[in-house]
Amino acid sequence: MTALTVALVLVVAAAGLLRWRRPAWYWLTFGAVLAMARVLVRYASVMDACGLTVPPSRWRLALARMTDRPAPESRAPRILRIRPTRTGLVLRLKLRAGQDAFDLAAASDRLRHSFSMYGVTSREIRSGVVELRMTGYDVLKRVQMPAKLDPRPMRVPVALREDGSVHYRDYRAVPHALTLGATESGKSVYQRNLVAGLAPMDAALVGIDCKQGVELFPLARRFSALADNPDTAADLLDALVDHMEGVYQLIRAEQRITADVPDAEIAADIWDLPDEIRPVPIVVLVDEVAELALFASKEQEKRRDRIITALVRLAQLGRAAGIYLEICGQRFGSELGKGITMLRAQLTGRTAHRVNDETSANMAFGDISPDAVLAAIQIPAETRGIAIAGDSTGGWHRIRAPHTSLRQAVNLCNRHADRTPDLPALAPFRPALEGPAPVAAAAVESAPAAA
Repeated sequence: MTALTVALVLVVAAAGLLRWRRPAWYWLTFGAVLAMARVLVRYASVMDACGLTVPPSRWRLALARMTDRPAPESRAPRILRIRPTRTGLVLRLKLRAGQDAFDLAAASDRLRHSFSMYGVTSREIRSGVVELRMTGYDVLKRVQMPAKLDPRPMRVPVALREDGSVHYRDYRAVPHALTLGATESGKSVYQRNLVAGLAPMDAALVGIDCKQGVELFPLARRFSALADNPDTAADLLDALVDHMEGVYQLIRAEQRITADVPDAEIAADIWDLPDEIRPVPIVVLVDEVAELALFASKEQEKRRDRIITALVRLAQLGRAAGIYLEICGQRFGSELGKGITMLRAQLTGRTAHRVNDETSANMAFGDISPDAVLAAIQIPAETRGIAIAGDSTGGWHRIRAPHTSLRQAVNLCNRHADRTPDLPALAPFRPALEGPAPVAAAAVESAPAAA
């Protein structure tokens, strides 16, 4: 009996230590089993207390009267499946007649407290079926990306969502995006994760960093073109517009619209072209868009109009030509001048880290979801890296990118420097590098950073 007591005390102590120091390990060893038992035992009473039950149908009441039995109780949504994950539980429910998916979404906070979970989110799988994703601990406190990811061409895993799923930046689904964040909000780390995810892919990276290149030039071995001042940025954007027009001419020449070609094979963008002639897709990263929109003289105003016009043209027309925009900035508002709101309208993906004013949050999510605006302005200063990600559909998530140091990003770009394509239209803007490019993985750690 003494040995059993000692063993029980050791197990409880180990569980408490894991829950404090390693919540992910605690969840996988103890938490998932306890949470499943808690949900199954409390399910009926919790659903009734949260108003998520429906009264018995008329035929059941009539049957109870005919057989002289007690009236049947109200029924909760039926559990189709419950399964544990590395961060929580997934509960799939079949709604009863008269219930709506919004009922579960509105009660998510009450369900979180009732089931003693860290977070609960819901989404409709199909008509009448809703999935509840419950997290057992704060997955954004110490971000650990899952070992198995699902990267695809032009689809980059960049962050972890608060429900434990992976947040992907899919350029083919969401071509252009806007990322906002104040100083020390985690915006640069998010951008590094983007570059690190794109580095192994067959894509050209083009950077505009008007902070004299301090953010992007260390990664220059993987960039096909870089600009570190507004004048060079204007010329670079004009070259991208010319390149885009050339790609459209190639698509027209290879469109294959003869009568014997099936409709599905008619080329309308670069992804419909054969692999051997398909132009390489281009991702344009603008580190601080406000620096491109500010001016102090007539000459600078002309340059500013030229830059914004080129960005708007790329945002409107670049998707089919395989040109994708990543616009980043600390501040993004209508006071940046004409064309800014037109540019924002083309940026489908929106990500906002901590911002210093509500106007920036409104520029990011005001036309998407008021709830996302409220969530963005409530991000505390001490939680760097937390962001709100949304799109034009109105959906939004709280995300956090794993911490990637500048050295890690530099090493990864150096390792994949051989994938950097040479684009003739952008050759004048190819960054000048110091020293030979690394040729072996063992030499990556000691490879010199680009100038």
